[in-house]
Amino acid sequence: MRLEEEFSHCDEEEQPETMSQCSIGAFQQQQQKVVVVGYALTSKKIKSFLQPKFEGLARNKGILFVAIDQNRPLSDQGPFDIVLHKLTGKEWRQILEDYRQTHPEVTVLDPPDAIQHLHNRQSMLQCVSDMNLSSSYGKVGVPRQLVIKKDASSITDAVNKAGLILPLVAKPLVADGSAKSHELSLAYDQYSLQKLEPPLVLQEFVNHGGVLFKVYIVGEAIKVVRRFSLPDVTKRELSKIKGVFRFPRVSCAAASADDADLDPSVAELPPRPLLERLAKELRRRLGLRLFNLDIIREHGTRDHFYVIDINYFPGYGKMPGYEHIFTDFFLSLVQSRSRNDRARNLLKA
Repeated sequence: MRLEEEFSHCDEEEQPETMSQCSIGAFQQQQQKVVVVGYALTSKKIKSFLQPKFEGLARNKGILFVAIDQNRPLSDQGPFDIVLHKLTGKEWRQILEDYRQTHPEVTVLDPPDAIQHLHNRQSMLQCVSDMNLSSSYGKVGVPRQLVIKKDASSITDAVNKAGLILPLVAKPLVADGSAKSHELSLAYDQYSLQKLEPPLVLQEFVNHGGVLFKVYIVGEAIKVVRRFSLPDVTKRELSKIKGVFRFPRVSCAAASADDADLDPSVAELPPRPLLERLAKELRRRLGLRLFNLDIIREHGTRDHFYVIDINYFPGYGKMPGYEHIFTDFFLSLVQSRSRNDRARNLLKA
């Protein structure tokens, strides 16, 4: 089950394709309309997301990326049409919240309080569980899980009381995008549960043919790719294998299963109408527009799916065609806001 997952200001020498704020005026003089996207991303995210091909396409469509300067008040920068960010920390969240209050005309992707909801695996999947989504296209749920906040010696009793079935996937409770938050384990027997390190979430392992589906969501756009995951665990293996097996974060791009020769029953993508309904409802419940879902299909079924993880602003640079999806998304945000502003002005008149 391989899952994905400070300010960073780069000057023009480091990011030759990304315009600095002093270039906004000159660019606007050459363009009748320009969409200015201020970004506050880690250096790693800048490298993976703001690739030259993407920046070139965006510039041709009148979209300008401007690095947000950590040494200056956010309100003194821009003006921005969109603020794109993926930073952590209480101070940054407060800066963004204050900015949203004083600049309601700017679209912030996404609200920091909404993002915070995904940083805790106890609450992360609650929206999916509450939906209890079922239709003619299939059923979507979450694996049974248990939160252990402290005292590893009590895990075995807690698991027995909850009735969870081995093997169990152990995930850190905090999902903040750090390397540690991606360090997952698979526990095969009750004795080995005591070796785990709380706080954590224990999730029943569901056999899924060794393939998961990464469902990328960008506004209303949905893109699905296949990724290799952990192989199924047979009853025979479960009776013989003991202990905890740890597996660190693995590059999802390297684990691509899109071109693999797979059993059709395993490779078949989840039905599009089911994903559209799931994505629409999660956008509403989470208040987010940039996230992805890790979904598995229970092996032996065709229409029983589980969401096992949700990530905010994932590695979109690995998503095929992300450049066009994002440029269309940015332009649609500005166009939608313009229509809403005109409608409000007409009502006032």
